[in-house]
Amino acid sequence: MKQRELVNKLISAGFSFERHGGNHDIYRRGSDIEKVPRHKEINEKLARAILKKWRIEL
Repeated sequence: MKQRELVNKLISAGFSFERHGGNHDIYRRGSDIEKVPRHKEINEKLARAILKKWRIEL
């Protein structure tokens, strides 16, 4: 999955960009925090796990 697709799904679920980490971008929704690797392509298993964790549809 492309990083941009994953980020757009997180943003549509209420997350907003907080800051750049060392190798990840950090997104926050209230007290929920998600770290997204800064790669053009994100491993499909990792992307599915992130979306499943927050109950976001593919």
